[in-house]
Amino acid sequence: MQQTLFAIIVILLTITAYILMTRLYVRFSFPLLLPVLTTTIILIVLLSIFHISYSSYMIGGQWIHSLLGPAVVALAYPLYKQRHIVVSYWFPIISGVFVGLITGMTSVLLFARVLGIDQTLILSMLPKSLTTPVALQVSEVLGGIPPMTTVFVMIAGFTGAILGPAFMKRLRINSSLGKGIAFGSASHALGTAKSAEYGEFTLSMSSVSMTLSAILGSIIGPIVAWMFTI
Repeated sequence: MQQTLFAIIVILLTITAYILMTRLYVRFSFPLLLPVLTTTIILIVLLSIFHISYSSYMIGGQWIHSLLGPAVVALAYPLYKQRHIVVSYWFPIISGVFVGLITGMTSVLLFARVLGIDQTLILSMLPKSLTTPVALQVSEVLGGIPPMTTVFVMIAGFTGAILGPAFMKRLRINSSLGKGIAFGSASHALGTAKSAEYGEFTLSMSSVSMTLSAILGSIIGPIVAWMFTI
């Protein structure tokens, strides 16, 4: 009974915090006020203050976490509505995602080698731009540390969603197609959520780019890792 009550409190607390942070973001639209980021910070602070462990939080948090899969699948709806346009732009989408994956993975390897980072940690960083469920599987296959991969996936998502608009503005990327491919291939679900602010077409392109990144990344990842280790 106590666990059930605690789970309900956790769920209500998380949802309430997210709703409040969403309203704050809509009002001020400052990049660092991204609802997912601010809600995460608030929850971490509260858990630290009240000395609540992560495992205890997940008694209720697991129900929210279980909605991640359906939420990703729901992105297929705007994709379906834009299916004819997606078919028309299949080449720039596939080539953009491919270039994004190669650039993201090779840059990780190069910087890691320069900084002398441990190989196991490098393999954990490699799938950082893939959506979490796929990234964890790729990390495990490569010999990385899945929990660390989760951290790097979150970092990639937050940095892309927060800094991406400024970079695209500076580089004068005004195409909805280009923005969608960039968000989806570099920052997975968090980037796709951000892309919704630019319209349904951008959201659709980001959704399909995220999906393609997961598919191509699971193939390219082991190849890049093998080239790194030879």
